[in-house]
Amino acid sequence: MAGVQTTEAGTLTDSLLAASRVLVGLAAQSLAQLDVDVTLVQFRALVVLAGGPQRTVDLASLLAVAPSTVTRMCDRLVRKDLVRRYRRIEDRRATWLGLTETGRDLVGDVMRSRRRVIGRMVRANPVADPSSAAEALDALVVAGGELPEAQWWRRWRSSATPPSDAVTA
Repeated sequence: MAGVQTTEAGTLTDSLLAASRVLVGLAAQSLAQLDVDVTLVQFRALVVLAGGPQRTVDLASLLAVAPSTVTRMCDRLVRKDLVRRYRRIEDRRATWLGLTETGRDLVGDVMRSRRRVIGRMVRANPVADPSSAAEALDALVVAGGELPEAQWWRRWRSSATPPSDAVTA
């Protein structure tokens, strides 16, 4: 994408911005269809935790919110049995957050639902050069600090398993 001209970059940026609105809407619809009491911000936290446990302060940084906001949000997610808190033997001062099996399963259900809907949209609206489109989107994923899809799912599978050095918070 480094070689994209300014007008092409602007067009691509506008297209991605419009696509992001569609994808946020799909995320909201998926949550609503599953009838779960989770906000989009809470769901984003769950998705991040599906990539692996995080210290509270690191999750706050990744979500671009204050640590106290993450603490309050995770209080709610702990009560809903979607997130667990623990400490690590090597540093009992830091609080770590990870998904419970219920939280992991919720994230998986929503992601699979979104994949089905997006798959139908892609099949109904074929792209002239799918590999170039996928390459551009993959570059955006990496630039945004996200994991590629296959790697994300591998992490998701083990995301509800606490590390061997975890102790109850």
